[in-house]
Order: sequence, then structure tokens, then C-alpha cells
Amino acid sequence: MAKQFPQIDEAHRKFIEEQHIFFTGSAGPEGRVNISPKGMDSLRVIGPNRIVWMNITGSGNETAGHLLESDRMTLMWCSFTTRPLILRCYGNARTLHIGDAGWDELAALFPAHRSARQIFDMSVDRVQTSCGYAVPFMDYRSERDTMQKWVDAKSDEDIRAYWVEKNQKTIDGKPTGVPV
Repeated sequence: MAKQFPQIDEAHRKFIEEQHIFFTGSAGPEGRVNISPKGMDSLRVIGPNRIVWMNITGSGNETAGHLLESDRMTLMWCSFTTRPLILRCYGNARTLHIGDAGWDELAALFPAHRSARQIFDMSVDRVQTSCGYAVPFMDYRSERDTMQKWVDAKSDEDIRAYWVEKNQKTIDGKPTGVPV
């Protein structure tokens, strides 16, 4: 049975920190809803109602575009190991880019990454847990090194050029606000 909470408690934080993957959901007022898997060491719970996550360059940039139109965001974790559990955090988020006020402070929470594209700063207004009984068991093997190899083969200018080519618009053609 689903349970709802007004904030992230210590058990929720511990569960979040144990997971190797999380999913982010966002949508503008019109167009497609986006759900993306995220990994790496890219998320921090920094208070009972605040989560930040660093967005690394990828093939799309939907969340940033959606947040320009509607600041709603959902994050979800599910256990693939021992205890079946799904945890969702609902709230509103803002996007920070390199050079924005607050970027340096939040970026310092994460390992340095040359292709860090944004940081999303989420204010959580509801936490919900549910059973997760239908989530399969899966074993974690390791992080992929594909992203790091891609970054290592690029100059900073190459990464920015990729942003211009691939990350300026959502799949619905809306701007994402990524600086170039």
C-alpha cells in the first residue's frame, strides 16, 4: 500500500543513497512526457525537502526544456535487490548552468565532470513509497565507462559544439536554455 510523507526522512535518504540508478520525469504543458534513467554519482539529498542532481551531457536535454515551461519534476528509485520498495519524490525544480549563482556551491557536492551540463535543484513537497513487489531482482555489476571515454576523447569546445547540435531543443522543438 502506498504511503505519503511531507519530506524525506532518514530511512528514505538511506534508501536513495543505496540505489545505483534513479529515474527523472518531467513534462511541459504540452508535448511529450520525458522519463530518463540516471546513474553515476550524480545525486545528493541535501535536506528533508531538497535534492540536487548534476546532469551530464547526453543525447537529449528534455528536462531542462520542460523546466523552462513548467517546473514540475518527479524522481523515482526502485530496489532491484533485497527489500521491494519504490520511492518517488514530487516537487518543483530549477535549472542551474555553469556561471549561474549557486552553481559553484552545488557543483562542489559532486565529482568534477567536464561534460556537466546543468544542475537541477528540486524542492520536494511530497514523498511516496509503494511496495515494488513486481520489480524484478537485478544485480549491479558496475558503472559504465562509456561516458567518460566519450568525454576524454573530446575537447571542451567539442562538448559545447555537441550541445549546440544535440541539446538546444527538446524532441518537441522547444528551447532547453543550455548555454553555448
